[in-house]
Amino acid sequence: MEQFNGKIIIFSAPSGAGKSTIVRMIMERFDGFGFSVSATTRPSRGQEIDGVHYHFITPEVFKEKIKNGEFLEWEEVYEGRFYGTLKSEVNRVRKHQHVLFDVDVQGGVNIKQHYGDEAISFFIQPPSIRELRRRLILRGTDELFDINRRCEKAAYELQYAPLFDHIILNDDLETAVRLIEKILEKMEIFPQQAE
Repeated sequence: MEQFNGKIIIFSAPSGAGKSTIVRMIMERFDGFGFSVSATTRPSRGQEIDGVHYHFITPEVFKEKIKNGEFLEWEEVYEGRFYGTLKSEVNRVRKHQHVLFDVDVQGGVNIKQHYGDEAISFFIQPPSIRELRRRLILRGTDELFDINRRCEKAAYELQYAPLFDHIILNDDLETAVRLIEKILEKMEIFPQQAE
């Protein structure tokens, strides 16, 4: 019997553009998708759970894993703030399901380059930097300094949009999700609708 080898489906966006919400909605609506849980050195926010939202590890452990070649991709997003995708995590999910990635823009570009045609990449674009700032403030999880830093970075990250297979404007969440669903259905990789 042939072993299942799931597709790689990448969602990237500037922080606050809605990619995590979109990934969560797709996973709630359809079966057959697994989530690649990223590793990070940042502290957990709010109700985040280790191993569910992220693998929260120390910078020392993260650097050891880099040295051992355990990451598919990794980045020091801000000084001392690392994020990365563990190869073991991707392989674990891919044996049984299509793998969804919720990663920053550079991570999305790196994963797409690694997997090539095996991967489908989506860039979730905010309506504007001003709207992005408003969403980050409403989220209430970051200090104003961090929000300003995220907005500056977002302006830079928007330049990477053309490197993705699909650019989805997240002006209206439901419209954005429906568009993504149509693209995945057309590619005939959409799993069954969840009950």
